Amino acid sequence: MNIDIRKSIHDNFKDANESEIRASITSAIEDKDEITLPGLGVFLELLWENSDESSREYIISTIKKGI
Repeated sequence: MNIDIRKSIHDNFKDANESEIRASITSAIEDKDEITLPGLGVFLELLWENSDESSREYIISTIKKGI
């Protein structure tokens, strides 16, 4: 079985509002459910692709601080 995670995430959230997206992210992190990690990765990919260089430096710095 071949699943396109990116397409699935896009389809599942295309009509979601900001608060629904926030709730999904918060829930995925709080539940520490490994199955949600690919979806969070898709969100990170969207964030990265839609960020300018300054924002990307901030993202990297924030991730580094967390590690």
